[in-house]
Amino acid sequence: MSNAVLETNLEKVSLLKRGKVRDIYDLGDKLLIVATDRISAFDVVLPTPIPDKGKILTLMSLFWFDFLKDLVDNHLITANVEEYPEVLKEYKEILAQRSMLVKKAKVLPVECIVRGYITGSAMKEYQQTGQVCGIPLPPGLKEADKLPEPIFTPSTKAELGEHDVNITYEEMERLVGSEVAQFLKEVSLKIYKKASEYAETKGIIIADTKFEFGVYEDKIILVDEVLTPDSSRFWPKDEYQPGKPQKSFDKQFIRDWLKSISWDPQHPPTIPEEIVLKTREKYLEALYRLTGKTL
Repeated sequence: MSNAVLETNLEKVSLLKRGKVRDIYDLGDKLLIVATDRISAFDVVLPTPIPDKGKILTLMSLFWFDFLKDLVDNHLITANVEEYPEVLKEYKEILAQRSMLVKKAKVLPVECIVRGYITGSAMKEYQQTGQVCGIPLPPGLKEADKLPEPIFTPSTKAELGEHDVNITYEEMERLVGSEVAQFLKEVSLKIYKKASEYAETKGIIIADTKFEFGVYEDKIILVDEVLTPDSSRFWPKDEYQPGKPQKSFDKQFIRDWLKSISWDPQHPPTIPEEIVLKTREKYLEALYRLTGKTL
């Protein structure tokens, strides 16, 4: 398991930024996105990688980009390292299966979150106000209840180390304009509907998920990752029981472990090997169930 990739250093190309999970390189008119094995929880990057996680996220995103292409264009150019520019050839080994060459879109400053079930920060907000992001919900909802219909709940896109903040639709309109906001809301709900109906046939409930969009050649396209265990909550359908926290195939397992210990976000703890292996297993299970693929 020692082949985990905590970060990449491709000296011949320019590093644009390191995100929580991805290293992004600037190739002039294109970007190279490398999914490392870093894992973050509560907006903190933990010091222990989850081996192969970046490959799993990449394979899953590639599957969904293809599955959703009739609804919205995306930023993918190719994920085949043989088709990468010459300057990247010497890095083929590290880039294989965990990278994508993508269009250089201008990323919009909001995260587009769709929730079909109530849990997490939405549950907290609902318990306090009866609403989520300004949307009134029926009284008496329990943890993990299915919502009458999926809701669109945008948030700000925070810098590394900062927290995303849930915002109302009206606040989003002020950030991106009403026409763009309307498009983002409609397409996010369409993507969620198509993906969640498919996932249920594979025994997985997509409780909620987040999308990111960018503008490329005056067109709004899907960017970053899509419908992975990092950006979504995946619950096993056959074990779903509303009224309590659910078992999951995502990083909720890491969040729960962190909640069970006392830890300082300024000095995040090393993840024990059994938690690392279990997390990797959950991600692999999600990949296999949803795409039929394994590493």
